[in-house]
This record gives sequence, C-alpha cells and structure tokens, in this order.
Amino acid sequence: MVAEVIDQSPEDLESELKRRGHVVTSWENIGVVTIEATGVETSSYRIGLPSLESSPTVFKAYFPPNCRIEAHTHACDYSEIILEGTQKVSGKWLYPGDIRVGLANRGYGPLIAGPEGVTVLVIFADGHWPAVTIGKGDGSTLGTGELLDRFSAADEN
Repeated sequence: MVAEVIDQSPEDLESELKRRGHVVTSWENIGVVTIEATGVETSSYRIGLPSLESSPTVFKAYFPPNCRIEAHTHACDYSEIILEGTQKVSGKWLYPGDIRVGLANRGYGPLIAGPEGVTVLVIFADGHWPAVTIGKGDGSTLGTGELLDRFSAADEN
C-alpha cells in the first residue's frame, strides 16, 4: 500500500523516487496553481527525477471560458491533447481528442478557450517548458513566474 502524501512538491516527489524507484500520486496531491491574470488552473509533474533537465514535463490545465493566452513559444518540443471543451489556436478550433504537436522555438497563438472552457494535457520533451513571449505580447497572460514558484523546470542557460 502506498502512503498518501498531500501537496507533493517536486522535491517530495524526487525524494520518494530516489528512495522507492516509483511514485503513485494524483493531480490533487501535486497541487494546483491558479494564474491570477487569467484564472487558468494547472498542475504539473516531471517524468523521472524533477531535478533533471532531460525529464519530460506534463501539465494538466483548465482554461476558463473565452480565456485568451497571448502568442508564445517554448524552448523544447511539446504536444497538447484536448481533453474537454474547445480551444482556438492560431485561428484553428480544436476539439476533445485533437492532438497538437509543436516544435521548439516555433511561435503559436493566441490560444482562446471556447465558451465552455477547455481542459488540456500538455507534454513537454524536457524541462525547458516555460513560455517565451513573442511579438507584441508582454507575458502578462503566461503566468510563468507563478508556475516556476511551484513547478520545476530546467535552468536557463
């Protein structure tokens, strides 16, 4: 039987992984960050040791109805899966089950949640997931600082 740990930080997960070799957790135990500027609610974990730059990163995020996230890019490849609701990305509507695959340093957006909101799963190839602004965006809708306060990422070079 696995002991339940509430509000597991990346450090908690890493410690347990090193000790036991595997971890059983949940989105609730990992914790949720709500981005103040947009109301986006997100949880994240790293596949493997959170401290390794090479560890893939997984986010589950809920974007409230009609939420708009400015155009941006990421420093690693990624994939996004629409779980519930709809989302318009770079002018194209996506629906539950749609999968979007993106290359590093290729801009996209804006992202606009549909009238019912949208829940997505985003898988980044490594720890270089933090969003990078492009164009006229000022980063205010990205919530990068709030996410980095809670979730692990690779160090900037």
